[in-house]
Amino acid sequence: MTTAEKSSSCVHIRWMIRRDMHSVLEIEKASFEFPWSEEEFIRCLRQRNCIGMVAERDDEVVGFMIYELHKNRLHLLNFAVAPNCRRESVGNSMIEKLVGKLSAERRSRIMLEVRETNLDAQLFFKSLGFRAISVLRDFYDDTTEDAYLMQYRYQASVEELVEESTATRRMAG
Repeated sequence: MTTAEKSSSCVHIRWMIRRDMHSVLEIEKASFEFPWSEEEFIRCLRQRNCIGMVAERDDEVVGFMIYELHKNRLHLLNFAVAPNCRRESVGNSMIEKLVGKLSAERRSRIMLEVRETNLDAQLFFKSLGFRAISVLRDFYDDTTEDAYLMQYRYQASVEELVEESTATRRMAG
């Protein structure tokens, strides 16, 4: 299968289950100099507000994301795509899934930290509308490296804005 054929094939985003852990750990190790351990994944996923999702193509896990639900935001804790599947819209599909969970009334932004040396991730998230809003000095336990705090803000659609305006007029009148 060529790269073009792969990128046009369907990626399915679903909840992470126990049997995905082996694939997730392989992607994690291939993606990061300081990868999370299985224990770190499990400890995080056991928290009530922590969610794991995987991107699957042809019954193979090709990416994953771990995020926390907070009152007014989603916090992306870990995100990776298998090296042989990068630049094939897998990451875009996962972020689209997260953005679909945002709304003006409830959770209106996605936050994440990116290592200062991870230029590929910075550029990827920037291309999807994330903006660096601050620098977190000496952020990581494993190095003295800084992180950029990046944020994506929900943008209401024209339909939502019209609906909101109509509702406000009804209440005022």
